[in-house]
Amino acid sequence: MDIDRELLKGNTPTLVLAILSDGPLHGYGIARELERRSDSALKFKDGTLYPTLHSLEADGLIESRWENPDKGQARKIYAITKSGKATLEQRTQQWRSFVNAVETVIGGVSHGKDTKPTRRKSL
Repeated sequence: MDIDRELLKGNTPTLVLAILSDGPLHGYGIARELERRSDSALKFKDGTLYPTLHSLEADGLIESRWENPDKGQARKIYAITKSGKATLEQRTQQWRSFVNAVETVIGGVSHGKDTKPTRRKSL
């Protein structure tokens, strides 16, 4: 199933915070974890992920440090901050309210007992 890119784009900061809430990761690891958790339905592109990481870091929601492994290249590791955890909690509550509202609209919950739409008379 193809997910509309705009839906992903608008929720990228929340998704990154959610992934980092389980522990520090480098950019590639964040991207792979998103794919794993979404059963490959969601994917980050470099042009989306790294600007989001920089923005979250500038806002104090994540922090980074360089890791120099014995083998391989140095890589930047990102971790969620206390402020980031609070923001994630707030965004999660907002997301759940939004999803419930959309589900209610899509599900067609009617205003009354009559499930048929009512027509207004023209004046």
